[in-house]
Amino acid sequence: MEFDALMLSRVQFAFTVAFHIIFPAFTIGLASWLAALEFNWLRTGNPLYRNLFRFWVKIFAVSFGLGVVSGIVMSYQFGTNWSRYSEFTGNVLGPVIAYEVITAFFLEAAFLGIMLFGWEKVGDRLHFFATCMVALGTLISAFWILSANSWMQTPAGYAIENGKAVPVDWFQIIFNPSFLYRYAHMVMGCYLTTAFAVAGMSAWMLLRHPHDAPESKLLASRRSMSMALWFATIFVPIQIVIGDLHGLGVLEYQPTKLAAIEGNWETQANMPLRLFAIPDEEAEMNHYEIAIPKIGSWILTHAYDGVVPGLKDVPREDRPPVWPVFFSFRVMVAIGFAMLFIGLWSVYLRWKGTLFTNRKFLYAAMLMTPSGFGAVLFGWFTAEIGRQPWVVYGLLRTADAVSPVSAGAVTASLLIFVVVYAFVFGFGSYYLAKLLRRGPDPVEEIRGDDPGKKPKRPFSVPDEALEGAPGDKALPAR
Repeated sequence: MEFDALMLSRVQFAFTVAFHIIFPAFTIGLASWLAALEFNWLRTGNPLYRNLFRFWVKIFAVSFGLGVVSGIVMSYQFGTNWSRYSEFTGNVLGPVIAYEVITAFFLEAAFLGIMLFGWEKVGDRLHFFATCMVALGTLISAFWILSANSWMQTPAGYAIENGKAVPVDWFQIIFNPSFLYRYAHMVMGCYLTTAFAVAGMSAWMLLRHPHDAPESKLLASRRSMSMALWFATIFVPIQIVIGDLHGLGVLEYQPTKLAAIEGNWETQANMPLRLFAIPDEEAEMNHYEIAIPKIGSWILTHAYDGVVPGLKDVPREDRPPVWPVFFSFRVMVAIGFAMLFIGLWSVYLRWKGTLFTNRKFLYAAMLMTPSGFGAVLFGWFTAEIGRQPWVVYGLLRTADAVSPVSAGAVTASLLIFVVVYAFVFGFGSYYLAKLLRRGPDPVEEIRGDDPGKKPKRPFSVPDEALEGAPGDKALPAR
């Protein structure tokens, strides 16, 4: 493998995107989580929800800031490392990215300050409106970014004039064939990322405060974990269905990517479901294959005799790297089924009344804290590496999109990014760890007169709210 300017530019963009995406994947879901907490506070007057809001909004602020800082450099790379890509797609994707700034970034910037610092200065309803606008802004931002990226996967509504893509139909450009499924899949992935992060962090807090902790200290962690697990239990199956529908679109519009995902070399009906294999691109075959007969065709085409395309249908130079696509997809799916298992396990423990006291489950939930980030990253690897060798599928090759820059210049900037990102991420992670170690304030600190705005009606925390799930007992001593 030659580390020329093309390869180094790809490595640099992959590094910055992979680093950046973990923060939007968290904050998109966390913004809606904050809106749900504040809604419940206004609806019930229960100060527990406000306390949880005040805790998680600090996590949101740090994560949002890290996401903004890490995302700024990506737009510059379009001009420095990928100028030919910018020249080819600028008339189409330039306005789409501008819409993201105008409609989403300005909205978030306008209301973020109110959400973070305005609770003592504005009314409760206005503050809740600001929180909802921030949550809406994150969804609008994802809308435009996913629309632009989906156009690169399934371009539509364009014409080629003087070697450049120009817009013909903006509706087709924005709502290109893969956009709706990819948008739904990504947003749901962000929500599940937040759900498992919240559940895992809450489980960690419960494990840190065993049998001798006051009930009020455990209550916030219990409520956070319970809400997050209910969401995960309901929406992981929905995400699996969305992923299946997205797969049907990949079969129709990007058959070579699907062939790489499945490690399928020959076009065939009754294709097996390959659970494991070692793809050999030189020999055009798989080694050590473990497969279930016919199930692959049924999953991919919804028919046992459905025909699945093979990699040999296209020349070698038009195929993506097979093994990273093949394994990235399987890691993503494995994480998804692990999420499903945690959700079903939580339902069983609720029924048993031991959701917050089963130490094995708490450790499992804690270990699943980064699972959503992993699923998003490996799903992104599958989508982006599977698109190769095209940067705009079927129109512009990645090799033809790079800027005429030297390998030394790209190497220098890559090393600078690594050092700066390590510094920023290190301090951000340290501060987040401090916040998590402290945890939400005990409920006693917010009983009676609240130092901030009071609820619209008096409230005292009911005794049953301190008990968690029915039948819960104190955590056993270690």
